[in-house]
Amino acid sequence: MKLFADVVVVLDFVKEEGGSLANRQQASGILAYFKSYEFVFYLHMMYDILHLTGTLSKQLQRKDLDILEAASMLYIGARNRRTTKTNRFYFEVEIFNTTVDMQLTEYRDQFSETSTQLLEYMGALSPCDSFVQFDKSKLLKLGKLYKYDFDDSDMIDLEGQFEIFYHSCIKDERFTSLKGISDLSRLMVSTGKHWSYPLVYKLLKLTFILSVAIASVERCFSKMKLLKTDLRNKIGDEFLNDTLFCNVETKALAKVENEKAIERFQKMYARR
Repeated sequence: MKLFADVVVVLDFVKEEGGSLANRQQASGILAYFKSYEFVFYLHMMYDILHLTGTLSKQLQRKDLDILEAASMLYIGARNRRTTKTNRFYFEVEIFNTTVDMQLTEYRDQFSETSTQLLEYMGALSPCDSFVQFDKSKLLKLGKLYKYDFDDSDMIDLEGQFEIFYHSCIKDERFTSLKGISDLSRLMVSTGKHWSYPLVYKLLKLTFILSVAIASVERCFSKMKLLKTDLRNKIGDEFLNDTLFCNVETKALAKVENEKAIERFQKMYARR
């Protein structure tokens, strides 16, 4: 939207001064479409939609377990499906509502009722804010999903371990400022609680397996598809890992000072 005026100027120039007839005709057609009401409507509509879904997108890319909070962000009110064929009907129903429905369909494919329920169970194990989301009933339902890991006897023991585990953690200052289940897992090992509550720790490890589908991991695989193309099919694992790090962990890379990178490179072995 900010570049619209500049783009029109460039198209006007190509329309008049283009190097070939095909280029001039193409620029003329695009320019006419850019000046139409329909294009301007699309431009503003997508700006508003992407502005709203941008918050949702950032929430889904967080590395903690607050996906349930993100699931409540995409709210679409009731829409009137009128049949009168007017310009308002065309732009409001056939264009705007269709675009929103496409996004909702993709959203629901990613977060079905079953997967959302599963995430809710996982969230009950989050240690954030002194285990404010802790819910023993949800965690027991999560354990029942792993029939090969928790038999009937284990489920009885797990319920008892959860009760003691929760009260021991909220009274321990070391567990009051944790940021996620990864912090909880590390602290359990360092304090020896993984031996005291082995079934709780086993369920905690299983939640890590479920977390492989979070956005940060999906983004990593998407980047890998872009980097390891047919032209780079012989790229080595070490080089691929370094390249992925530069493309995925952009915030961490931005903190590296150029002088330190140059200094480290200079200390490496001589190159041809």
